[in-house]
Amino acid sequence: QVQLVESGGGLVQAGGSLRLSCAASDRTFNSYTMAWFRQAPGKEREFVASIRWSVGTTYYADSVKGRFTISRDNDKNTVDLQMNSLKREDTALYYCAAARSPFVRTSSAGYDYWGQGTQVTVSS
Repeated sequence: QVQLVESGGGLVQAGGSLRLSCAASDRTFNSYTMAWFRQAPGKEREFVASIRWSVGTTYYADSVKGRFTISRDNDKNTVDLQMNSLKREDTALYYCAAARSPFVRTSSAGYDYWGQGTQVTVSS
């Protein structure tokens, strides 16, 4: 059973930073596309960032570009999301996702595996 487990969420003041981590249970993820999505109350799930594990190519939503950084750690088999200059509108449940296809990017429908999510709350 393939599993993704997120950690690192919490409560932070606006302007602060948090680092989310996604631990993958299977080393075959190093051929996947990994991504972070988020869902705020009453809103649809939205794409945040993605990375092609094998080559390190990254892609970001415009709303987080320049503030968030996605990266992977081959030794730990994790994908991290460093979030800086956090805003209240970043408050959401953040999900880690994995896609077998290297061509998937922003569409949640293209991702095959999902974590349970970790809550990020940004206060003013």
